[in-house]
Amino acid sequence: MTWDVFISYEHLRELGISVGIFFLFLLFRKLFTKYIFKIILRISRKGKTNFFPNLFLAFQRPMEWVFVIIGIYVAIHYYPYLNQDNVTLIKVIRAVIIFLITWGMFNLASTSSKLFKTINDRTNMKIDEILIPFLSRTLQFIIIAISISVILDVFGYQIGGFLTGLGLGGLAFSLAAKDALANLFGGIIIITEKPFTIDDWIMTPSVEGTVEDISFRSTKVRTFAQALVTVPNATLVNESITNWSKMGKRQITFNIRLTYDSPRSAIKSSVEKMNSLLKNHPEIHQETIFVTVNEYKENGLDILLYFFTETTDWGKYLNIREEINLKILEILDQEGVEIAIPSRKLFLESEEEGEK
Repeated sequence: MTWDVFISYEHLRELGISVGIFFLFLLFRKLFTKYIFKIILRISRKGKTNFFPNLFLAFQRPMEWVFVIIGIYVAIHYYPYLNQDNVTLIKVIRAVIIFLITWGMFNLASTSSKLFKTINDRTNMKIDEILIPFLSRTLQFIIIAISISVILDVFGYQIGGFLTGLGLGGLAFSLAAKDALANLFGGIIIITEKPFTIDDWIMTPSVEGTVEDISFRSTKVRTFAQALVTVPNATLVNESITNWSKMGKRQITFNIRLTYDSPRSAIKSSVEKMNSLLKNHPEIHQETIFVTVNEYKENGLDILLYFFTETTDWGKYLNIREEINLKILEILDQEGVEIAIPSRKLFLESEEEGEK
């Protein structure tokens, strides 16, 4: 196109109309986002399920870009100075449309966890909680794989040749993906052996906290300081894992050291009352309770208390422990028994005694 043609009235008019068409579709996009989509979403939420609201939300952003693509296509189609039968342009538009559909499906797959949970609640198909994130991510992976294959086919690439190329470079690929495969197999081990699941409180040499998410590559654990720690699955499966959420009861054990000048009868009575306190407490597990005179120490006599609480909840456990400790102090006070405080006595020999 020469400069004279470019600045001609006819060309500028056609160019202006094409640009105007594009901006008109941008206006349609804004109207759709601000008004039409909100009305559709409001109507869909009146239904009994969340499927349609999730569907519309998943495709909201792709639909906004559809207006842009249509605007570009119509503007180019109207503009007479471009080749309307350009094969590359048509392929690019097709690929973009496939990408937008994939984008929406990917977003919808990210909400599939809620779908699987709903199936769990309403049917007899009991899906393990730990499997739900994997199912969702597997679905996303399949969507992306299909999309890539379709886009390659649009541009004329043979999928078979592409896979053959991967086979020729298989060794390099496997070496590069070694860590990723190790994490993937680690995730599979976590699923099959089930050392923990979502919301479990675990402790490992690497981290301690509540499990928030389990993915193909890693497990996310929320610590009690509210930090989010991401641990590779390959690391996690090779460590010892303590699952505190699987406890049936929680242990309490400690020693109380009494002074040697405490009366024997008072010590015996204190032990009996502490034993009775534990055996009659509704929050104490009755299977294992030990209250016994245990050891002679330097500055006192140790009374061993060994028992378990019925609850495994940390906060409730601390409240029960506090209650037991206060009642033990009351028992010792009633019996007139004192707790031994570490101390030393120093005996000085006078000079007169030394001369004798």
